[in-house]
Amino acid sequence: MRQSIHPAYGPVVFRDRAAGHAFLTRSTMTSEKTVEWEDGRTYPVVDVEISDVSHPFYTGTARVLDTAGRVERFERRYGKKG
Repeated sequence: MRQSIHPAYGPVVFRDRAAGHAFLTRSTMTSEKTVEWEDGRTYPVVDVEISDVSHPFYTGTARVLDTAGRVERFERRYGKKG
């Protein structure tokens, strides 16, 4: 790799504010805020609004919205493939 053209890549804590969940990973993102992690070290923390812990798709609370029978209308129009 060429020197001095890539951003710094290091440990960062991502914190899901909705679920109160945090995980340590490596990223190029940085932050002025820091947090003390379970290992006793201090890492930059990036607050996110949603993660796999709070996203409806991953938690199983996702709903399929069928406005005005669009699926049935599509199947009537183009036929069901069986």
